[in-house]
Amino acid sequence: MFLPLRDDLPRDRFPIVTLLLVAANVLVYLLWTLPLNQHGQAYLAATAGAIPYEIVSGVDIGPRDVVAPPATIWTSMFLHGGLMHLVGNMWFLWIFGDHVEDAFGPVRFAIFYFVVGTVGAVAQVLAMPASTVPMIGASGAIAGALGAYVMLYPRARVATLVMIPFLWPVIQVRAWIFLGLWFLAQFLLPTGSGVAWMAHVGGFIAGAGVARLLARRPSARPVEVEYIPPTRRS
Repeated sequence: MFLPLRDDLPRDRFPIVTLLLVAANVLVYLLWTLPLNQHGQAYLAATAGAIPYEIVSGVDIGPRDVVAPPATIWTSMFLHGGLMHLVGNMWFLWIFGDHVEDAFGPVRFAIFYFVVGTVGAVAQVLAMPASTVPMIGASGAIAGALGAYVMLYPRARVATLVMIPFLWPVIQVRAWIFLGLWFLAQFLLPTGSGVAWMAHVGGFIAGAGVARLLARRPSARPVEVEYIPPTRRS
């Protein structure tokens, strides 16, 4: 298992939208999810999560949703099934989303986030249209940010913690390798894992597809400089 720690790209502006998205997700979890018992959390997911069958049929199967079924795609983006689910998503958003926001600008990035999150959710709905299991989490939108990042900054270096007990080495990995492996890993998730992996795939492809269209400036890439000492005169 691999965990990204940081990348080596500088930022031109503070990532205000990325920070606000992280804060919103954390606040929703602390205020509306954490205080509930297991039954209450299941009820919250059923009323604010995206249920494929409801979205396809337009029928609210109950309990009554907080918004019309198609709009639950957006409310579901701010719900998480547990602390590790939340921390994992927010960590990836902070590591990679800030530079995508830097390239797009805050307004474009905010629109982009919800568009790719919607595409990811729709991909999962189309893959399992009869499912009555609620989908929750920001993973589709964050996968879109990962797809955009790999298109804009493929040669950026990602400091990566390798989960080898007692050693815990940190290695430098090119973004296209790290995120390419992450994308391929989605197809290896076991059936019944509970992970909406098609939302990840759909969001990632959507993000990669529109990245260069939305970027306001050429992507910043680390510059490698080789020092060649001057030759000595005899």
